Order: sequence, then C-alpha cells, then structure tokens
Amino acid sequence: MRKIRRALISVSDKTGLIKFARELSELGIEIISTGGTARELEKANIKVKQIADYTGYPELLNGRVKTLHPKVHAALLALRDNPEHIKQIKEQNIGLIDLVVVNLYPFSQIVTMDKVTPEEIIENIDIGGVTLLRSAAKNYKDVIIAVNPEDYSLLLAELRKHNNEISGETKLRLAMQAFKHTASYDYTIYSYFYKLTAENKKIKDFPHLKEIRLEKIQDLRYGENPHQQAAFYKELKTEDREKKQSLINMEQLHGKELSFNNIIDLESAWNITGEFDFPVAVIIKHTNPCGVAIGAELIDAYKNARKCDPVSAFGSIVGFNREVGKELAGEINKTFVECVLAPSFSTEALEILKEKKNIRLIKMPKDSGSGQEFDYKKISGGLLIQEKNTILFEGDLTVVTKRKPTEEEMKALRFAWKVCKHVKSNAIVYTTKDRTIGIGAGQMSRVDSAQLAMMKAKNAGLSTKGCVLSSDAFFPFRDGIDAAAQSGITAIIQPGGSIRDKEVIIACDEHNIAMVFTGMRHFKH
Repeated sequence: MRKIRRALISVSDKTGLIKFARELSELGIEIISTGGTARELEKANIKVKQIADYTGYPELLNGRVKTLHPKVHAALLALRDNPEHIKQIKEQNIGLIDLVVVNLYPFSQIVTMDKVTPEEIIENIDIGGVTLLRSAAKNYKDVIIAVNPEDYSLLLAELRKHNNEISGETKLRLAMQAFKHTASYDYTIYSYFYKLTAENKKIKDFPHLKEIRLEKIQDLRYGENPHQQAAFYKELKTEDREKKQSLINMEQLHGKELSFNNIIDLESAWNITGEFDFPVAVIIKHTNPCGVAIGAELIDAYKNARKCDPVSAFGSIVGFNREVGKELAGEINKTFVECVLAPSFSTEALEILKEKKNIRLIKMPKDSGSGQEFDYKKISGGLLIQEKNTILFEGDLTVVTKRKPTEEEMKALRFAWKVCKHVKSNAIVYTTKDRTIGIGAGQMSRVDSAQLAMMKAKNAGLSTKGCVLSSDAFFPFRDGIDAAAQSGITAIIQPGGSIRDKEVIIACDEHNIAMVFTGMRHFKH
C-alpha cells in the first residue's frame, strides 16, 4: 500500500463534499480542485489549489477544458514501481495524484427534464470527468478513484486506520465501480443520440446495441425452486421522460419475504386487474388466472372468482383493483392465500389479515401502470425482446355468423377476451358477463384446453350452459366448435384467420352460436 498525499476533487454531486474534503485536509492530504467545486471548498475555509495553478494553464472554453492536460493525466497514469515513469515525472516537475474524486455532469437527469433544450443536453455531456475516471481506474493499483459519495465514509475509515493508505481490495472495487459508471453514462448518451436518429428515420426502437440497465431492489427468498437463489431488479429507463410505475413500486406491508414465483404471479394478477374499470378480483396460480370476476362490491367479485376453481385457489395469489376492507379480509382468511395485492388496505383489514403470520400483503399505488416498454425472454446465450402486449382489440369486432350476439353476450365476450389475453396458450375461457366459469390453459391443442375448461367448470359445480367462450387464437378445425356447442356455449370470440374459417363459421351457424372475430390474437408463452 502507498500513502495518499494528493487528491483531485471535481464533483457535480456535492453530497457530503465538505465533510469529506475537510477530513482529507486534516489528514494532511493536499487537495486540487476545479471551478465550482473549488469555490465550495474555499467558502468552507478548506485549503485548496485551483487546477489552473497546478497545471499552469487556465480553464478554457467556458470550462469545457479544465483537466484535459498532460500534467494531470501523467500524474494519474504513471506506474509508481516503474523507474522510467518516475524519472519522466520528475523531469517534467509533475506532482503525482493519488486520489481522484469525480462524479459526472448529470446527463441522465437533464435529458429527462421538461423544457430542456438540445444545447443544454449537449453541454451536460462530460468529457474531462470521464477521462479522469478512466485514467485513475486504469492505474487502480496506484491511484484510488471514488465516484459515489456513499464511499466517502469507507475511504476515510481506511485512511485513518491505515495511516493514509487504502487496501488493494478497496482499490479494485472502486475501479470496477468507476468503469461501471462510465459504461452506464456513455450508454445513456448513446441512447439519446439513437433516439434522435430513430425519430429522424422513423424506425422502431430495436437498436443494434441494446443494453438492459438494472438496479437490485432486494434479494428474494428463493428462485423458482428452493435450491435456486434469486434477486429482484428494477429496470432503469433514465432516457425516457415518461416516468411509469409497475411492481417495482410495490410496498410489502406484512408477511414472509417474497420468492421469485411470488413476484411473477403478482405481475400476472396486477396485469389482469389493470384491464378492468369495475371492481375486480383475480386469483392466480402459477401465472394463470384460476378465477376472475367483477361486481358492484369487491367481496362479491372475490367470492365468484373463487367459485370458478376453489381447489386451485388454495395457496394462490389474489389481486384487487380497489381497497381491501374488513369484510373482504375476513373472507380471504377462510382460504390459505400466499399473497394479497391491492391499491390499499383498511386498518381493520390489515388487523384481520395479519392474524396469519406468513401471508404477504402487497400495496400497489392505485394509478400504477405498466412500467415495461418491452418484454424480455431469456434463452441460452441470448435474449428475445418484444413490445409489451398492451392492446386488447385492434379496430372493431366483426360478427361473422348469421346470428349476432345479444347485448348480454357481447358484454360477456368482452369480459372473456380480457381474461383470455392473460392465460397461457393454448387458452380457452368460459365466462358469463361478470365471472369466469372454466379456464383451460397451456395445453398442446385447443381441443384439450376446451375440455380442461369444461372439466374445471364441472368440478366446481358450475354449468357452462349459456356461457360464452374466448379463444386466444383461431380454431384450426370445427371440432372445437362442436365441443363448445355440447357444453352449451352460445357465443364465441376469437381472432379468426384460419384457412378453415369458413368451415368454423358454418359450424357456428349450425349450432346457432354467435361468433365475432377480433382480428388479433393474444398468444402468451
């Protein structure tokens, strides 16, 4: 370890600056600084040498050129155990710099501000600061680099403990943080320029280079299985001016720590509740809804959703789009539930639900929307990226049968389509106008899904007679329609687009089933 004798400080974020600099000075470390940072230190009566006095050259171009000088970078890049380097340093009368404290112009904050001009954005592209970081971090064995004010206390503690020296382990970690910082900073600038290019060329935002920037929110109880570790990250979208909300804004009010599967199921529950303006209750098991219902009162919606598949409701995730009250909380406690997600909980509801030690209670901001611009699917050695599926219908529904749906049937079809969108393919959903009756998810054939939905309804003691059916994709053959007719289905909603659409429509007409085409499918893999 080598003693720290001279520090260069040039920071945009001045959090903790004065305390940190004062302690460095008290430790006998000489401080060199630039512009606004130097003025702040002088105001605090901290001894500081201006960078112009150190280099013998004034700051130029309104501060665009301050530290871009051979005397600065030779002082950083010189290898202390290289005799030739040290000889050249002495010949040029260069004083070595042992510590660099730099954070960059706040480009990511500026670019998201309202009423900011292109000129202001460009002026907040840091040049000298990035160069300082890279020079110091490259020579990390001899020079310490600090980019985060949170590291000041650690540095001071080590300096005091080791008589103005820093451990090699800390030097390496700080150098890694510096390169991470510059990589993220440069990507933000790249994204800004790409966006300008994309707008000019009117192209979609699938650039040649796509960086996914994440920040850890918390460690999770475990992954998909207890032997797999997992963590929850939020996506950083600093280049987007629109600040959206999603599950990353959730607040856990009670219960065990969340697992990987809990969060995936909570996402499914929240996505479905977002489809409805009416009070809605959603029951999720392994990402699929096993019951969805709307109603004038949330408790009625929950009871009806649970009736759809009471067996699967055991150990489920439950989601609501209204506040959970006392009566509903009592009803929830009648079944073993893993998590309850809602915009809010009344005081009485919290008291009742907290009687169960492990139940996770998750509060979501009421106006939270989908915070994801893209969906990501991991494959071995790569990533698939697609736009998030935010559209329910594209254009008008088209009635393709002789019989048109009644007003009640049309309400039911719209309800069924909203649910079907969030069911794993192949998806078949039987509903009335306000509740699911049977759900068939994730089967290898559409007929299998239809039979599963029918079986689920029968097992729950529910009748499919007079219900409507939703299919996430077209029927390739008329056998699905014949099976639906046997179940008492009166109307069907599906995308259409099969080469056998005519055959399917004829089958509907034979059974007096009304059918509408959406013109778009909702596969979910």
